Amino acid sequence: MANYAETLPSRRTVELDDELLHDIRELIHEDALSRDEGQPATSAVHGGLLNILVDLHAADIADLLENLEEDDRQHVFSLLTPDIASDVLTELDESLRETLLESISTEGITKIVGELESDDAADIIQDLRDDVATEVLDKIEEGDAASVYQLLRYPEDSAGGIMATEVLTSFTTDTVKGAIRKTRQFVKEGILPLNIYVTDDEGMLKGFLPVGQLILLGPGRRMGNVMNPEVIAVPAEMDQEEVANIIRKYDLVSVPVVNKEGKLIGRITVDDIMDVVQEEVEEDIERMAGLAGTEELATSVFGISRIRLPWLLLGFCGEILSAMVLKNFQASIEEIIAAAFFIPIIMAMGGNAGIQSSAIVVRGLATGDVRLGGTAKRLSKEFSIATVNGVVLSLLVFAVSYIWFGDLRFGITVGLALMVVVLNATVVGASIPLVLERLKIDPAIATGPFITTTNDALGLLIYFGIMSLVYA
Repeated sequence: MANYAETLPSRRTVELDDELLHDIRELIHEDALSRDEGQPATSAVHGGLLNILVDLHAADIADLLENLEEDDRQHVFSLLTPDIASDVLTELDESLRETLLESISTEGITKIVGELESDDAADIIQDLRDDVATEVLDKIEEGDAASVYQLLRYPEDSAGGIMATEVLTSFTTDTVKGAIRKTRQFVKEGILPLNIYVTDDEGMLKGFLPVGQLILLGPGRRMGNVMNPEVIAVPAEMDQEEVANIIRKYDLVSVPVVNKEGKLIGRITVDDIMDVVQEEVEEDIERMAGLAGTEELATSVFGISRIRLPWLLLGFCGEILSAMVLKNFQASIEEIIAAAFFIPIIMAMGGNAGIQSSAIVVRGLATGDVRLGGTAKRLSKEFSIATVNGVVLSLLVFAVSYIWFGDLRFGITVGLALMVVVLNATVVGASIPLVLERLKIDPAIATGPFITTTNDALGLLIYFGIMSLVYA
């Protein structure tokens, strides 16, 4: 991906609508047909297609490729120059990128990787077969290969795995004039830096300075005297989600990465973190739905079924418990037939309350807003919210039941039962993610099935238990 500092796109952005997509498909087919017939690559159709592609932003070309059939996609990608192709690859979905890389020669991949920053190059290398990756690393420049090897040593979802090793640095003893000279050289290499990081002679991070402030300082001043020593850095081993939380909390546009000794080894920009946040959100949504993040890689029906079925079975067991509760209270249902009309309301309100509170806690745990040390405070707040919501819902269901059946005692009983069910569901919904987090189990993947299972069975048990006590 282009550096965050590059705010103005170098090519035109367009809205890819059906009409434009149809026209491009027509050009692709005509160009492919003319090439099959032996016509030169300088034909009018070929030139027109190239003009369209060169004029598009990399993100728009990626969007175009995702809407084409495989043969058309490969044809279009083959027309791109290495510098454009490298930008496009970083914008593509991972599974689509892997498919495209399989159709490119090792020489072509080498040229593309040579155009990328180290973090994006490492992402591409990880998508290749081991033998192809080794061959590509042997062919690219020695310094670039060393940077990629360094990144590959870290887990893919860690700060070290997503950082770029291209960092603008200056020594504390350097002058501002020398720092400006380094910045100019950095820009000539195609990277627009946001900050210049200041280190000592051993590479230990000491501070930073926004690049824009360099021109405001006297050229003879030492960087150690003008730098901001209050630099926020992250260790290379830190999880990428924690890095995202730090950047969000402190409103950073980039953050330096240090090793265990405190030496500067890379930097992460906010554009990389935006990708991380999107990945984490998609992963959490899939897990809360009982899906695994690897499902998209499974090609067979049975493969996908094997991923989803365990969570469906867990929900099935929960509903069996609900059926057992209904069976045990069969006599109460037959005696108070009106109670059956409110079963859907009791189950739905309990389920919704549980999902709402659990979603807030799961999100809070992911962003760091909710910590295990604040469990009592979190539960107390959720209980207060549940009390307010429970009172409102209870009054509504009391009014409906009294209007329908004209029975004051029955209306009060249904209202009281719904109140207790909502309170119970909210506390359970907020507690389960906290318990799972303490047990080192990912709350995002396990909370949904647990809440569905417990709230349905407990909700019915509370409802008919109160009904039986009142009408005993």
